[in-house]
Amino acid sequence: MSLITTWASLYYLLAQIDLSGFNFPGGVRAFTGVTMLTHMFFAELFVGFAIAAPVLQAWGARTGSPRMDRLAHSMARFNVLTFSAGATFAVLFLVLLVGFYPRLTAALFTQFFYIIVIAMASMMLALWGMYSYYYKWDRYSVLNKRKHALLGFTMGGFIWVWMVLMTGIDTYMTTGGGPNAEVGSDGALTSFGASLTGLFNPMFVEMIVHRTFANLSWPAFALAAWAAFHYIRAKSESDKAFYDWSTSVGLTWGVGFLLLQPIGGFLIAYSMKSAGGYDRLMGTGSGSTFTSSLLYYNLAMVVGLFVLSSIAMYMGAGRHPERAGRRPIQLFGLIAAFAGVYAISPLANFPFFYMRYIMILVMLLATAGAFYAYVRGRMRFKYGSPGTGYRVTLLALGVLAATTALSMGWMKSNSRVPETIYNQPQFTVETETPPGGFGQ
Repeated sequence: MSLITTWASLYYLLAQIDLSGFNFPGGVRAFTGVTMLTHMFFAELFVGFAIAAPVLQAWGARTGSPRMDRLAHSMARFNVLTFSAGATFAVLFLVLLVGFYPRLTAALFTQFFYIIVIAMASMMLALWGMYSYYYKWDRYSVLNKRKHALLGFTMGGFIWVWMVLMTGIDTYMTTGGGPNAEVGSDGALTSFGASLTGLFNPMFVEMIVHRTFANLSWPAFALAAWAAFHYIRAKSESDKAFYDWSTSVGLTWGVGFLLLQPIGGFLIAYSMKSAGGYDRLMGTGSGSTFTSSLLYYNLAMVVGLFVLSSIAMYMGAGRHPERAGRRPIQLFGLIAAFAGVYAISPLANFPFFYMRYIMILVMLLATAGAFYAYVRGRMRFKYGSPGTGYRVTLLALGVLAATTALSMGWMKSNSRVPETIYNQPQFTVETETPPGGFGQ
């Protein structure tokens, strides 16, 4: 009886609370944006691990390395355990999109109905591949490695197709489909050809290349940070050696794909120059914008990624019996750090405008030199006892990589503000919150 009384009192108390004046900090756009960024955190890890896991397993089968097989299994397990979390935020984002931006949702669904159907079919096939790959691991990975690896490649291939199609819709919103594009009516479905026209917008190919390598780069840094953390909890010598080796794999993959990111980012910015959002991204014309400020901070974080990568490679090269490679890594790392800091300093445009880009290129090439020296000596590394400084650096690198990836997405989305579809005034974002903001 007392329990019923307690619940009745609690219900009565909650019923008296007036929440009509409550607003999420930052408004509707911030609430929707945070939800989407949370989904993207899990989604990007999912895509990266789904592509990398079968590659590692196939590589391990070819080289006879049981560590590769164990690491691939860990990646698949992570995807199985965290998929529901990412999917939950995806559904919440869709609910917010329908509720807060009904006209935008209707326009996108009518414009890209066939593309969305194909994307969802691709997602279902990717999930079938993921669960089959993981739950048949013990049997297929021993008796039929080729068939088992094929299930893994099914998972990675179809989730990549899903990513490509979603990227097309995303870039359509950022560019407005291009200079002469027309948004389809929200009253009737557009043709499949019109959907493809909107999909292949001026930013589409560049973003696919950039996002594919980004989803292999920062999840690799996350993997290195995960292994560095688990090393602390490892008890046996074999587990310590495995986690130490995993940090090296994550660092190698992360830096390798990181080297491609500045080039991809430049091509994306160049494509926006003819398609839309460039002025807001760069702060040209009307002066500095919130998005152009984000661009500067993101550039600083990219420089931080390159510098921390060089430091981690220098420390990690100490595993070599003769400590070979540390001196060239140190030299190239110092050059990369100097060039990167110069690129984000007030002197970046001295002695001429393009000096910033030259310094970024120098940073990239110097890091590539350090990466070559690290990979060259990696075959002789002795794993099992990484230093504390090395593990702390990897943890910082993983956090910074995740922050940079999400901030880049935030910056890209802000480059189309005040419209939700660039250069389409009928989809202008209103400052009011619902119900005044309904019908955006």
